[in-house]
Amino acid sequence: MGELFAVRWQERPDGPVVQLLDQTRLPGEEVVLDCADLETLAEAIRALRVRGAPALGVAAAYGVVLGAHTGWTPEGAAAYLTSQRPTAVNLGWAAARTAAAGPDPADLLAAARRLDEDNAEACRAIGRHGADLLAELVDGDVGLLTHCNTGMLACQGIGTAFGVARTVFEEGRMARLLVDETRPLLQGARLTAYEAGALGMPHAVLVDGAAAALMAAGDVDAVLVGADRIAANGDTANKVGTYALAIAAAHHGLPFLVVAPVSTIDPATPDGAAIEIEERDADEVRTAVGAVTLTPSGSPARNPAFDVTPAGLITAVVTEAGVARPVDEAGIAALLAAV
Repeated sequence: MGELFAVRWQERPDGPVVQLLDQTRLPGEEVVLDCADLETLAEAIRALRVRGAPALGVAAAYGVVLGAHTGWTPEGAAAYLTSQRPTAVNLGWAAARTAAAGPDPADLLAAARRLDEDNAEACRAIGRHGADLLAELVDGDVGLLTHCNTGMLACQGIGTAFGVARTVFEEGRMARLLVDETRPLLQGARLTAYEAGALGMPHAVLVDGAAAALMAAGDVDAVLVGADRIAANGDTANKVGTYALAIAAAHHGLPFLVVAPVSTIDPATPDGAAIEIEERDADEVRTAVGAVTLTPSGSPARNPAFDVTPAGLITAVVTEAGVARPVDEAGIAALLAAV
């Protein structure tokens, strides 16, 4: 296994590049993609070669710098990158924050590097807050369930929801980590299991539909998920399937924690109904990661990439600034005020 990273800036004699570990090729191949222009980076964002809200933010930050080296204005580069994925708020937030340091490429790079470092520090703080909350909510060793991928590959730092799990593991308090495969692109089976294996974490992959049954069997003590956008009232958009997990966790009386940096909170979005949900290519559903056809020829398919979990189903929102519990407009506003 090579170096685990999501995004990095690389200076070259012929010009700088934004390097990505191509997540569409994992776990079978570790392929580093060099993005020497904004169009290549934009395609990588659309194709999920880089993904996860915090990692998208870091990619956008370095992308604005790349744009300054290749004929784009900072504002133009930021707008172009922001348009590639509509749901994850970090993408536009990071692009705009970096662009504000322009137009000098050196100033832009310094801003992007600060954002990258701040993100890593935020992940460490998130891990600490989440682990402390789990110690309060669950006695003894904990069995955790995660959805999608929220570790280094998605977040650049130790991760958000996965970072909490990692902190618990490093403290010797993890009984098991159950990893939803996360259809249709299997980010849990391909990426979270890849990261857990690299760290020696006790884990098992399960089909998404098995989660509720394992909750009923007593194998799950808490559910940890990330977020792509948190509305002002606490409603949260995350990878499709999250809402169903929240309903199942509520039925079984289990803590359901949304774990994300404060930058994922969008105070301009009042509630979940106002969040634009990205609908991706139906072929992602009709095939197994593009390799095997699963449906009859011509069969229609729906492929919403995200769903919205109402705030009332969320036990707590865990951020680097602390914890909102209960999850409501006042709690979310307090998190924003703390940074």
